[in-house]
Order: sequence, then structure tokens, then C-alpha cells
Amino acid sequence: MAGQRVSRPSVDTATDGRNGNDFSDFQLSRFRRHLMAENRAADTRTDYIRSVERLAGYLKEQGMPLNPASLTREHVEAFIVAILEQWQPATAAFYFRSLQQYFKWLVDEGEIKASPMARMKVPRVPEKLVPIPKDDAVAVLLKVCSGQDFDSRRDRAMIRVMADTGVRRGGLVSMTIEGLDLDERTVKVFTKPQQELLLPLGKQAARDIDRYLAVRKRHPKGELPQLWIGRYGPMTGSGVYQMLRDRAKEAGIGHVHPHMFRHYFAHTMKVEGAQDEDIMRLGGWKSREMLAKYGKASADERARQVHRRLSPGDRLV
Repeated sequence: MAGQRVSRPSVDTATDGRNGNDFSDFQLSRFRRHLMAENRAADTRTDYIRSVERLAGYLKEQGMPLNPASLTREHVEAFIVAILEQWQPATAAFYFRSLQQYFKWLVDEGEIKASPMARMKVPRVPEKLVPIPKDDAVAVLLKVCSGQDFDSRRDRAMIRVMADTGVRRGGLVSMTIEGLDLDERTVKVFTKPQQELLLPLGKQAARDIDRYLAVRKRHPKGELPQLWIGRYGPMTGSGVYQMLRDRAKEAGIGHVHPHMFRHYFAHTMKVEGAQDEDIMRLGGWKSREMLAKYGKASADERARQVHRRLSPGDRLV
């Protein structure tokens, strides 16, 4: 059970921050440099480091070893159980996979002989279908951003682009003025280091961005290269999340978060008859399995629409 102490191995668990065999800033700096050398995305590096720091904090709080070489499976399992008692299984699985990478690095570096997670299995995550916004809900969101002020024009353009392209939140905030071509109706996004996508934009999205740019040039931060800016600088992923939360509350449509638009995009494209290969390329999916996951929440609705169009009974006279 989480909260119970696990017996310590009979080894010295003192740390001095210099030997590389503890959870010190020194060791985490080495791990961070390793992740950078592997060209891991900035968000990934941050997530991995935070996971290790949270494990270290738990171990210290429970009086467990603070030296990775002294950790056993039961120590890590106790931490995962503690996460499961507070958060959803998907969060526990996230910590599990992050810590797997950390201990694998320690083994590769010769800091520990074997990973304490060697025979552990990732927590099972029950399938949870993400609700997909209806067309009328998206229309209401756009309507509450119909003003001519800076925030309204920016928010309307961002919502339109998310619905039109299914872009990830990180890809959205990676957009730049230089990577935008409204004449060709395209915009570049960076999904990972060294990975670039050229997304097409619909006519309405291009028009809303054009209107945003007209007020953006008068903004105090208008000289920044990032396309989406706020009061203090470039928009961040959390800023996008908060914007949608506030606009959804204003529209009275319940909770809406950025990733829902990725599902909305996949569903809408499939309804309109787009080929899976095209949707995968536009959305940056690497496998059909991932695409199927995004379209599953509304698969029954699509099947009913197909039936209305191709009803076998209607063919009979």
C-alpha cells in the first residue's frame, strides 16, 4: 500500500551530489544532456526529469533509499501505487514509462547493474473515449470570439486552425510568421525536433488568420517571430488550454480542451470520405492504429451516416 514504508536494503544511501549515483542535480543534469543528445523534444525532456524528481521526493518522504543502485522493484512499485491512488491510470503509465527511460540510461552508463523495473509491467489503462465536439458546439465557440479586439481575433483564428487541421497543441504554438503563407494557404508546424509538417489551411482559417494579423501588427509584442502571441509574449501550450477553457465557459458548452479538436479533425475528415493515408499524413500519425483510436469515439455515428447514404432497404422498390 502507498504510504507504508518499504524496508531498506542494508547499504549506505547517503548522497553527496558528486558521484552520479543519486538523485542530485548533478545526475539529473547528466540525464538531461543525454536526452538532448538523443534529440528528444523539449517537453519530453521536461516530463522525464519531473518524473524522476517526483520519484525522488516520494522516496525521501517515505524514508526509502535515495541511491538508485539501492532501489528494488518494491520501491518503484510503491511509488506507482501512490500515483494510482491519486491520479488516473494513464498518469501512472506516463510516470512508469518515463522512469523506465531513466533507469535504462543508468544501466547503459554503468551506474547500476540492473533496472529495478526490469520485470515490471506498465499499469493497465482502461480505454477512455475522448468526446468529440459537435459542429454546432464549435460554431458557438467561434461565435463568442466574433469581436474585433485582439483577443477575439486571435482566439477565433486559433480555434479555426485547430478544427481545420487537427494540429497538436505543441504544433500550434510552434507556428511562426515566417512559416505562414496565406496566399498558398499553408503553415509550417514542428511536431518534434527536426520533424516539420506543412499543413494546408481552409479558406475560412486563412481569412481568420488574416484578420488576426491585422490587429497583431499593432500589439506591443507584434515584432515576435511566433505567430500566436499574448499579453506577455508567445502563447504557450498551457495558454492555449486556458483560452479554450475560458471560451467554452463563456459559450456555455462544457469543458473543451485542445486535444478534442484532433479527434474532431479525424472524425470530420473520415465522414467526408478522406482516405486514411491522407488523414495520417495531414495529422502526423505514424500508424493506422493511432488513427483508428482517434476516430473510434464517433465510429457508430459515421456508420449511421454511411447507412443513410447507402441504405440497402432504400434500393428496393
